[in-house]
Amino acid sequence: MTAIAQPHPATGPVDGPKANDAAYDAIIVGAGFAGLYMLHRLRALGLSARVIEAADGVGGTWYWNRYPGARCDIESLEYQYGFDDDLPREWKWSERYASQPEILHYLNHVADKLDLRRDIQFETRVTTAHFDEASSRWQIETDRRQDKSRMDFGGDRFSAAHCIMATGCLSAPRRPGFKGLESFEGDWYHTGYWPHEGVDFTGKRVGVIGTGSSAIQSIPHIARQAAHLTVFQRTPNFSIPAHNGPIDREVERQMTERYTEVRRRARASAAGVVSRAPPSERSAMQVSEAERQEEFEARWQYGGLGMGGAFIDIVISPEANETAADFVRAKIRGIVKDPATADLLCPKDYPFATKRLCVDTEYFETFNRDNVTLVDVKSSPIEEITPKGLRTTDAEYEFDALVFATGFDAMTGALLGIDIRGRGGNALADAWAAGPRTYLGLQVAGFPNLFTITGPGSPSVLTNMIVSIEQHVDWITGCVEYMLEHGIRTIEPSVEAQDAWVEHVNQVANLTLFPRANSWYMGANIPGKPRVFMPYIGGLNLYAQKCDEVAANGYEGFVLA
Repeated sequence: MTAIAQPHPATGPVDGPKANDAAYDAIIVGAGFAGLYMLHRLRALGLSARVIEAADGVGGTWYWNRYPGARCDIESLEYQYGFDDDLPREWKWSERYASQPEILHYLNHVADKLDLRRDIQFETRVTTAHFDEASSRWQIETDRRQDKSRMDFGGDRFSAAHCIMATGCLSAPRRPGFKGLESFEGDWYHTGYWPHEGVDFTGKRVGVIGTGSSAIQSIPHIARQAAHLTVFQRTPNFSIPAHNGPIDREVERQMTERYTEVRRRARASAAGVVSRAPPSERSAMQVSEAERQEEFEARWQYGGLGMGGAFIDIVISPEANETAADFVRAKIRGIVKDPATADLLCPKDYPFATKRLCVDTEYFETFNRDNVTLVDVKSSPIEEITPKGLRTTDAEYEFDALVFATGFDAMTGALLGIDIRGRGGNALADAWAAGPRTYLGLQVAGFPNLFTITGPGSPSVLTNMIVSIEQHVDWITGCVEYMLEHGIRTIEPSVEAQDAWVEHVNQVANLTLFPRANSWYMGANIPGKPRVFMPYIGGLNLYAQKCDEVAANGYEGFVLA
């Protein structure tokens, strides 16, 4: 099979292309799980591809998020690649839930094993990606010039038949916008941009702003170091204990021996996991109170995200949902000794599991420490950061350090941070002004040959991301191969197919309780962001079946030219 693009500069020096507008079959943006696998698959087709990565190493979100306690909420044995049978056999995870350093070590191992680094350009950020209609190619510009011999200005430029965004769903940290931050005399940090050398909070007065997943993971660690920790909470979160510990080697052996079958079953599941606490087929309202409590207790003791699947109607029926919410709130009140603090930590304003469930290690127990204080900023909002700390409407606090756990501009932030323009110079930011619109979360009408791995409109963040990533990369690879075999230069969705898919995504979401929560699934954590439920909640299994049917029908819903 021959490539349709230009010469193959990827065979040149490791430190980057040496010509203006270096031409490739594909440019891949991002070197996390998605970008690495995409590069591997395109190489197997004999295509030239270059990965552009802002960091100085591989890892994606696991490169940047190095805050204390950072770890995955999917069990290690399932949060790994499944495309290579040797990888699960040769890699040994140490814990049930892998920590950030171990996941990053794993990704570096994969990059070395597959010799991927020679086709990755590090410390380079893509700034623009414009589709040139005359050549049917993407013209891509960056912020860094590796070719020092060039006499022009600006960063390296690339031309590619395909532009593949592997930018991740949680890779654009929401920067703190508090008044007076520049006046703060102490040190401040964002969990999404944590210093690689780590931070020692020993003996310091520390304030943490936010109580989402990164805060829930980091707060227990910071509390053990700090002289005093003050947590500023606007909205409490439901969190389930991880019961983390050393990997069970017998479970590991059993899964490794039949990993191909395990992965097949994961891909055929709604969430992309084969759990020992699988989703129930029973209704919470059709069993007795004693049976409900028994099921909830078993899942609480097992730990992890399986609590959300205790009954089939938990995210559909308000009555069923309230039984789960009551159970978790009772657990919180049973752990936290001070009744007023426990009450503040109990979510009451949104249904259980309609914000992403958190998985913790001694989060609620941390509020029993003498050196930890919880402040409710819903009733007493933060007014400004001061030179010595911060001021709420009720009080002023002094700190040596501030930690902002303020989350991400999820699913669209990284994409809209690049000036992406399709046919007629139309900007993606304009096309998505009222919320993201895609066909299958894979492509956008008017943006030919632009692929978005786990983009909005796909299951992505509602699933095991690695399984969803592999499903998307495999589909994109098959699509590119089909184009080569049939002499097709461009592919993009029809407006009609895209509109129908967006309508379907919304219809399915509205059958659930998810839209009732002001979550990052809805873009509610970003001021001014359109309120649209972004992921597809119909399940990975049904979604993958739809993608396969589209491809089998000659890429139904797409315009090929």
